[in-house]
Amino acid sequence: MVKLGLKLGPEEYPPVDLLEYAVIAEDAGFEAIDVSDHFHPWAEAGNACYIWTWLGAAASRTSHVLIGPGVTCPILRYHPSIIAQAAATLDNFAPGRTYLGVGTGKALNEYAATGVWPDYNERQQMLLEAITLIRELWEGGYVTFDGAWYTTRKAKLYTPPKSRIPIIVSSLVPESAAFAGTYGDGLFTLSGKPMETMRQIIDNFEHGANEANKDPIDMPRYVELNVAYTKDTKSAIGDFKKYWAGAYVPALFNEKIYTPARSEQNGAMVGDDTIMQMACISDDPEEHAAFAQQYIDAGFTHLFFHAAGPEQARFIRDYAKDVLPIVRQRNTRVCTPVR
Repeated sequence: MVKLGLKLGPEEYPPVDLLEYAVIAEDAGFEAIDVSDHFHPWAEAGNACYIWTWLGAAASRTSHVLIGPGVTCPILRYHPSIIAQAAATLDNFAPGRTYLGVGTGKALNEYAATGVWPDYNERQQMLLEAITLIRELWEGGYVTFDGAWYTTRKAKLYTPPKSRIPIIVSSLVPESAAFAGTYGDGLFTLSGKPMETMRQIIDNFEHGANEANKDPIDMPRYVELNVAYTKDTKSAIGDFKKYWAGAYVPALFNEKIYTPARSEQNGAMVGDDTIMQMACISDDPEEHAAFAQQYIDAGFTHLFFHAAGPEQARFIRDYAKDVLPIVRQRNTRVCTPVR
């Protein structure tokens, strides 16, 4: 069943404001929320709160919206046993509506905080070991773990999760999508690429799931969509470039670029045409519904709409009122939110 969610950016907004946006989003009819887990923002003008503290606050202020990090990196800044504990605690506040999004990270966060930045292949193997350990801890009992990167000695979660927490694995390119299908419970990715590439990510994810004897039809596929519900194209482009342009430079995800100032410098190379290609900027709800529909048709099950700029509360209410009903009407499998 398709769920329509909201991406909230702690890289842009202070945590108290961000919390109010989560409450507004649930009240307005969004069914899911994802928030970045960043140590540094993409630009000097940004914010970067500790997202696990924020998630606990958001879980306490909401009652039915799906909630989790999109995504956390459980391999360098965090030992995976700590992420297992954090997610289990979150699930005590939000049982049955907690997910754990995980990925291999960015130097902007991991190298900045630890001074360590292995190459991608090593980070991917670290992530696999972290996922294995997290799941063992969630199963209960004492866990003595001797891995290539992580060790525990009779570790036990004395406050275990209340429900089964799905691990949603990030994949930004087709080449890593099979890993998500093989080892994860779901897929997490970003829009902004040609639809042919997005469909290839889905295909590779499903291939990995099938190879692991899992039925991909039962596995959620999350995607973040950049949108601006306005006719002021110039201002919308400016808002995305001010806070998020660094995120649109693929090299930043693997190169040792770790300061917001350097990220901002690289983001300055992103042209207005690139922003236009990566986002739906329009005041026509039909255009936004059509933009979303292509991802539903490609096989994505959870859509997280992401807008930038100072009018976030107004965007949330207007988008939920004008756009989401059209998408729901066109898709009988789209969930109707519980009020």
